[in-house]
Amino acid sequence: MIYQVFSYLRFIWSATNHHGVHSPFVFKFVTECLYDKSNYEAYSAIQSYRKELISDKTTIAISDFGAGSRVFTSNKRTVSDIAKHSGSSLKKAKILFRITKYFKPKSILELGTSLGIATYALSKGNEGSHIMSIEGCANLSNFASKCISDYKVKNITLQTGTFDHSIQQLKQQTFNLVFVDGHHSKVATLKNFETLLSYVDNDTIFIFDDIYWSKEMTEAWEEIKSHQSVTVSIDCFHLGLVFFRREQAKEHFKIRV
Repeated sequence: MIYQVFSYLRFIWSATNHHGVHSPFVFKFVTECLYDKSNYEAYSAIQSYRKELISDKTTIAISDFGAGSRVFTSNKRTVSDIAKHSGSSLKKAKILFRITKYFKPKSILELGTSLGIATYALSKGNEGSHIMSIEGCANLSNFASKCISDYKVKNITLQTGTFDHSIQQLKQQTFNLVFVDGHHSKVATLKNFETLLSYVDNDTIFIFDDIYWSKEMTEAWEEIKSHQSVTVSIDCFHLGLVFFRREQAKEHFKIRV
């Protein structure tokens, strides 16, 4: 927690808004997507999905394949607590919605379904997309599957399994957007990134969650944005975005959202 506080203070000191952006591609994305103040109807649906989870006292036994939790000491957790402490915040879910609405990716891969809050937001952003979401914990995956079914979402396929194994089984040739919200460890994050590079084309977007979750995660983020295949990266503190657009000069931006 102390690391995150100091990281946030450093971020605020060095970050800028759209006025500090000179790349036309990034300026347009920041002003028309990240800073979009429209009150979309989908926000109410996303909020309703999240609120329902926050009020759910069902207990789930968690199989944690990642770096573990800073909040929970037991593997038995209520849906309410998971939604409050581990699930995507409403602000983050809205950003993910706006990103998919803006870029309209046809094929999306999510590593780490959890309760499906982010998954649902991604699907609402572009209902014409297909989302493959992978969750390591079978109990979480089953619960999320029921929630998504209850909300009558048709463009999400949930798969249960470890990321390593599941990625190897993917039949998709290219993903337009990849959201990584699973292992909070440097080694696993970098390994997943390297493996998924074979599914990238010029317009693919990678979004990494919790890039300041720990010193290790920040180190992973620094290596990813420095990778030779990455041209543009955008650090929004809670989320890190990388682009592979060959026509772009290599630049890194820190944007307050």
